[in-house]
Amino acid sequence: MSEDRTHVQEFFGARAADWDRKFPGDGPAFTTAVTEFGLRPGDRVLDAGCGTGRAMTALRTAVGPGGTVLGVDLTPQMLAAARRAGRDAEGALLLTDVARLPLRDGVLDAVFAAGLIAHLPDPGANLRELARVVRPGGGLALFHPIGRAALAARHGRELTPQDMRAEHNLGPLLSGSGWDMASYADDDDRFLVLAVRRA
Repeated sequence: MSEDRTHVQEFFGARAADWDRKFPGDGPAFTTAVTEFGLRPGDRVLDAGCGTGRAMTALRTAVGPGGTVLGVDLTPQMLAAARRAGRDAEGALLLTDVARLPLRDGVLDAVFAAGLIAHLPDPGANLRELARVVRPGGGLALFHPIGRAALAARHGRELTPQDMRAEHNLGPLLSGSGWDMASYADDDDRFLVLAVRRA
């Protein structure tokens, strides 16, 4: 599932302009996932692999005007699409790799990551990097607006026991990266895993 940095940029860069039009019904799923994440007013949250910024409005609503929303992505075209959609009004957008975040240790309260985990070149190390920038007790949400089976069908493939996002694989991966899985939901209409940064 993982791809190298250049392939990720090429894949998403070519699709950025039409990304929101291709998935017009995903907005409510993002809003529901952010609500279930349990962010509080004043929280500092990272939208990791933010793409066109589809979560940023919901994240801003959750943390309020006193909170911080930072969207980071590896693909310039995705961030350009986010700006065209006005989502930079909800928070800062930064071109950077989640594998090497330019942030201090423990500076964030939470990370929201939609569709990110399948594109991480080194999931264990990359999840550790996300843990590094989150305070102990802070949260991680791994989200996709459709579940694993629906996503596999969309891409014309079968689910296998080796799927990294399967609960029996993802739990140990998170645990080895500084996170404790708090909940796991894999339904047709959404995939949402919540985890807590270990002290």
